[in-house]
Amino acid sequence: QVQLVESGGGLVQAGGSLRLSCAASGSIFKINAMGWYRQAPGKQRELVADIRDGITNYADSVKGRFTISADNAKNTVYLQMNSLKPEDTAVYGCKAVVGAVTYWGRGTQVTVSS
Repeated sequence: QVQLVESGGGLVQAGGSLRLSCAASGSIFKINAMGWYRQAPGKQRELVADIRDGITNYADSVKGRFTISADNAKNTVYLQMNSLKPEDTAVYGCKAVVGAVTYWGRGTQVTVSS
């Protein structure tokens, strides 16, 4: 089993920044990929960004504003979010692919006020 714990969410004004962290623990041999998703009320879950072997991928809606990074030694992934917009308001969670299994975190609330 792998546990994912997110932190860093909160309330921020439009134009502001937040940095999210997600630490993985448990039965980890090798994490193949990690990423961040978000889900706003009444909307489908959206993959925001992911990173695999140092290669990053972003949703079009966050390109140029969000940056994903990983510390492999700490099994931790980060999401630096800049120039936040009210439409970025959502629960942000992380995912980790360990072997053939994908694990999902519970998420942390990010609220951007206008």
